[in-house]
Amino acid sequence: MSKITSSPPGGTAGKMHYGFIIVACCCLMMGVNVGLSFSCAGIFYEPVSRAIGVSVGKFGIYMSVMYVASSLMLPLAGRMIERMSARLLFTASCAIMGLTYLAMAFFDNVWEFYASGAVMGCTLAFLLYLSFPTLVNRWFRTKVGLLIGVCSAASGIGGMIFNPIAAWIITEWGWRVAYCCFAGLLLFVVTPLLYAFLRDWPSDKGLLPFGAKESEEKAGGSSSASVSGIEYSHAVKMPVFYSLILFSFLMMGISTLNLFIPKYVTSLEFTLEQASYAASAAMAGVTLGKLVLGYINDRNCRLGVLVTTLGGGLGLLLMIFGSHALMLIFGGAFLFGWAYAGVTVQTAMLTREVFGSRSYARIYAMMSIALAVGGAIASGGWGLMADATSLTAIFYTGAGLLALCALIGLSALSSKGNKTPKNA
Repeated sequence: MSKITSSPPGGTAGKMHYGFIIVACCCLMMGVNVGLSFSCAGIFYEPVSRAIGVSVGKFGIYMSVMYVASSLMLPLAGRMIERMSARLLFTASCAIMGLTYLAMAFFDNVWEFYASGAVMGCTLAFLLYLSFPTLVNRWFRTKVGLLIGVCSAASGIGGMIFNPIAAWIITEWGWRVAYCCFAGLLLFVVTPLLYAFLRDWPSDKGLLPFGAKESEEKAGGSSSASVSGIEYSHAVKMPVFYSLILFSFLMMGISTLNLFIPKYVTSLEFTLEQASYAASAAMAGVTLGKLVLGYINDRNCRLGVLVTTLGGGLGLLLMIFGSHALMLIFGGAFLFGWAYAGVTVQTAMLTREVFGSRSYARIYAMMSIALAVGGAIASGGWGLMADATSLTAIFYTGAGLLALCALIGLSALSSKGNKTPKNA
């Protein structure tokens, strides 16, 4: 039986703490699995919808199905993570996603993509919503916020890498080959690596969580620091709880406009390769935005709200008014990426800032459901709206909704503590 050793901030016995291998696995899941399924989905919209004879809007409904499946799966997935091996659940989810991508290469009907969206949505309940929050909190007692930001940012890096690769494969060999290539990456690279290196708990490696000793010393020698904040039962009675649900819903919905950036660029008579660079510019904004927003929010949450919402809105407007110049489009896509970054960073930081840590996990689970529902409605809804109006119209709408999100976020912070119970 392994001896449980202490794990000071510098590691154990001069060695790197195994928790950082766990972080690398989380970055792999976010960068490849989430990067492919979300950040690269838009590059397939035009060629696939044209090949199977449907509009982009109708094809995009498969993303809505994905979000719905995730939101329905989340309650069950949370219970499964508590009772089963996270290592096996994440590995199996990756393998199932790989098989789904392989099947998509042979689809000829839009309903088949809808079915694949349902399957991938179930896997993403684990790989996106529960992977790095669960594992980082199990393996670390210090640097938790920073590492969550790093893991979250990996999805943007994945988008930056895989969008141009997908565009090149599609241009040279077609979208079916691209799906097969991504399936191979998931099945023969990511899945074996997760199985080989993931572990459920630090005790599996004979360790304590990284920084456990330091955390205990800061808590005055107690094994658990005092936790402040608002109880869940009180939070659900507060109007600000529902305003933050609306904030989460809108932010995720707006972020799905990212899927239409490649289509917007090609509609301006730029090439698919150029459109892929615009998508990569957005992912660069996502990646940098997640890291910088985490830094900003540690110091001033109000400034974080303004940066993610107004910066993203400015990016959408820049893509509209700079449609004649590719570099302006790239700049607008980059700025819009900061709004996308706010989905994971700003909603989490607002929730913690307003409600504290006492019932954070339970409260944020409700925000996560709002995120999934927002993505489910908007990813297909934007496409249908674009079919009825134009891509420019949905970008204008997104900019307006980001301004509304700014007001909601600032109002929520202003109400902080106004209705906090005396025993909170």
